[in-house]
Amino acid sequence: MKTIHLDLGERGYPIFIGENLLDRRDLVAPCIRGHQVLVVSNETVAPLYLDPVLQAFDGYQCGTLVLPDGEQYKTLKTLNTIFDTLLELHFDRKCTLVALGGGVVGDITGFAAACYQRGVDFIQIPTTLLAQVDSSVGGKTGVNHPLGKNMIGAFHQPRCVIADIKVLDTLDDRQFSAGLAEVIKYGLIQDAEFFCWLEENMERLLARDTDALIHTVHRSCQDKADVVRADEKESGIRAILNMGHTFGHAIETGVGYGRWLHGEAVATGMLMAADLSHRLGWLSEKDIARIDNLIDKACLPTRAPADLQSDQFLELMAVDKKVSGGQIYLVLPRAIGESVVCADYDPAMLKQTLEAHLAVGSGVN
Repeated sequence: MKTIHLDLGERGYPIFIGENLLDRRDLVAPCIRGHQVLVVSNETVAPLYLDPVLQAFDGYQCGTLVLPDGEQYKTLKTLNTIFDTLLELHFDRKCTLVALGGGVVGDITGFAAACYQRGVDFIQIPTTLLAQVDSSVGGKTGVNHPLGKNMIGAFHQPRCVIADIKVLDTLDDRQFSAGLAEVIKYGLIQDAEFFCWLEENMERLLARDTDALIHTVHRSCQDKADVVRADEKESGIRAILNMGHTFGHAIETGVGYGRWLHGEAVATGMLMAADLSHRLGWLSEKDIARIDNLIDKACLPTRAPADLQSDQFLELMAVDKKVSGGQIYLVLPRAIGESVVCADYDPAMLKQTLEAHLAVGSGVN
């Protein structure tokens, strides 16, 4: 097992990465301050992994809540079912929520923990690659709104993150590839050495080689931890973690939550960001080809959906947390392994990027 400590002072916490960790009471017990625990999962994950997780909480007053599965359920309505359960069980301010699932379960459970009685503890047990390398780390929690993704939420750090590589054995290929998008992101924004490693080892990852997976999750979490440690609440450098997300969120909102997976939208969004960087003179044709090839090799879409128009796309991008003073701030690569947050770009070039990608859109069925 590998351990990373995300140092945020009194809000710091360990990230445990390894195999067969779900029933490890020794990992979770130090993170629980009371005697009440609510494990929140979904209809896909609970039949597979709820029982071993409950073994880790034997002896606690432990409740469970199983939510429907899917991005379309990441709503205030679903959030309210968590509050209903906590209140029905008479849980107090020392209770602990446990998020057992992918990014949707983690985000919505973390947001419930941030809000219930003005803040209670929670533990992340991510069961998708995307959640293990990204959404479970850093304390971003929230739900979607019909007009924009993740527009309602809070920063609330977990007490620990338990990334059990074995749970990825039951992840379907499409979800696994979606997680690889966030992995590639770390190489593109700040870790050129990791980007090169991914180019050389993508086949091992797709084959779910254990050593390659542990290295990937560890390296990704370390990269994210370094950024979050420097800027916990995204007032500066943490914004680089949104590479591809402003484009990607527009795709997810525009086609309807659930049709494109988050990682699929981010992958295409990174290529759109790279295209704009190329138009600005920062990336070469060779750089663009390397990024495109790696995303394609990861079995991710390389073109935006064909049923979105450029004007509609711009409107959707304008409803985003990275908009300030009417300006759409974008994370753009200046080179592979280096990125900047930028609003000083020619809007005509952005329009060209959108039209170029939407015109040849392939979409996700």
